[in-house]
Amino acid sequence: MGMQIDYLLKQVEKPSRYIGGEVNSINKEISEETVRFGFAFPDVYEIGMSFMGLHILYFLLNDMDDVFCERLFSPWTDMEKIMRETETPLFTMESRTPAGKLDIIGFTLQYEMSYSNIVNMLDLSGLPVFARDRDESHPLIIAGGPCAFNPEPLADFIDVVFIGDSENILPEFIERFKVHKTEKTAKREFLKSIVDISGIYIPSFYEADYEDGMFVGINPIEKEAPTIIKKNIVIDLDKSYFPSKQIVPYADAVHDRAVIEIFRGCTRGCRFCHAGMVYRPVRERSIDTISEIVDNIIKNTGYDELSLASLSTSDYSDLGSLVEKLLSRYEKERVGISLPSLRLDSFSMEILQRIQRVRKTGLTFAPEAGTQRLRDVINKGIEEKDLIESVENAFNLGWDSVKLYFMIGLPTETEEDLDGIYDLAKKVLETYYRMPKEKRRRKPRITVSVSNFVPKAFTPFQWEGQDDPSVFMEKHRYLSKMFRKEKTIQFNYHDADTSFMESVFSRGDRRLSEVIHKAWISGCKFDSWSEYFNYDKWIAAMEDSGLDPIAYANRFSDYNQALSWDHISAGIEKQFLASENEKAKIGELTEDCRQGCSNCGISKNYRGTCDV
Repeated sequence: MGMQIDYLLKQVEKPSRYIGGEVNSINKEISEETVRFGFAFPDVYEIGMSFMGLHILYFLLNDMDDVFCERLFSPWTDMEKIMRETETPLFTMESRTPAGKLDIIGFTLQYEMSYSNIVNMLDLSGLPVFARDRDESHPLIIAGGPCAFNPEPLADFIDVVFIGDSENILPEFIERFKVHKTEKTAKREFLKSIVDISGIYIPSFYEADYEDGMFVGINPIEKEAPTIIKKNIVIDLDKSYFPSKQIVPYADAVHDRAVIEIFRGCTRGCRFCHAGMVYRPVRERSIDTISEIVDNIIKNTGYDELSLASLSTSDYSDLGSLVEKLLSRYEKERVGISLPSLRLDSFSMEILQRIQRVRKTGLTFAPEAGTQRLRDVINKGIEEKDLIESVENAFNLGWDSVKLYFMIGLPTETEEDLDGIYDLAKKVLETYYRMPKEKRRRKPRITVSVSNFVPKAFTPFQWEGQDDPSVFMEKHRYLSKMFRKEKTIQFNYHDADTSFMESVFSRGDRRLSEVIHKAWISGCKFDSWSEYFNYDKWIAAMEDSGLDPIAYANRFSDYNQALSWDHISAGIEKQFLASENEKAKIGELTEDCRQGCSNCGISKNYRGTCDV
């Protein structure tokens, strides 16, 4: 019998966030042998349910015998307030079991600014938040996802970190956990027994060293622990697990549609892009496999929109044939296809014409920088004519709404580059008005969104310092003033203080665990939500811990300086990243991996999988 929570639901804004029971959600008979797993997303239901990885791992685990995977989300503040007042612990969506009664809680690390929510969820579960304070009676706390490539800021909270892909190693991990549970072996002995699984990192088996307040290295303190932890990858996506169904959420998810991952990795080499580097090499699903999966998902969900997900969908090697096959199958059923990540230089007019046969989906392009010089610095590999030709084609086909993404604060940026953002947006607007009047149905909607550069681990820009928040704010004011002249262009920008703290954690070491804990005690949570982010509390937590946030976020690091993620291997060699950073300084391009190997190291470390 699960917990009774109905009386709580009457008092909160969105009860649908907590009731579960959605189409395709799973409930199982529970026995003594059942491994109880909680997939924990450190944000609200609507965001977590849009995350494809949740659906993959949820069904993968529930397809296993004697394993019951349930979901945990951060309760919104109204629900948390009532839960704490009534001493109601965090509970699972499926069986309403208190999270503290589970065997394993697995957090996905998608964004650094969700770290305080992880601590909050552990506390709301009635668990000691620090790994050192948890014993055999407590659930094992594991984590994975893109932020796991620098797991050190969370090192004091997490028992096991999965580096890289996890769907092909999670079953083995679970099987070993079953033995541990049955034989009641000590937790530390179990942790020692899994270090040979590819991509497994046990933070408590390592000790970090500091000199004069600077991180100088990290070394294993258990003989079983490897010096370097290599990321794990799925070699053949066609043979890897992908669910035949998805949970259909009750509440409006951010992305409420069927999703299929058509390939993993990216060959482009944008020098700021964390995902583009750590998810190398490229691995594609075949058209036949994609079609079979899509057939099952559409049949089992009833969705009328399908998203072809990847880091750069238009780079799929035979996207035209894939789109044609899916449209020929689903056009009569009015299932639309969305391509969420398009590149300007590989944007196909022909494909655009095909997908609009069902419905027009939004068009989003990411020039990233306003001038050709800066686009070369970041190795974007596109030109202004690519953007103008693409939007001209789109306008002629009837689109009148375009979103443009840029990044500011990039290395070597000048005022001319900021002017270039405005100039480029203006040229897009002028392109629309160059169309004959009879083709212009209404005023165009051009949205320009600007994010702030955050140096990320395992990118060529990992050594670069970030702009001070005051500099970002001045750039925001500069751009806002220019865009105020154009009423038909909507201008948005990301908060500078939030980007500053994101930078602290993206390059941080394990001393930041204490900072996260102190900030959480002072009330920090939901830091990715502007109405809850409290910059002053974070700075106070840093100062109270004797740490300087500027040293993490704004410093320029020497290539020889130790980095807190040096004991993790993403497969790309540090020498390659340094050479890319040097090439950035002179605006020298590195060609797409499909045109020739750039010797990043991935083919050497993962031989046989880099066959693009």
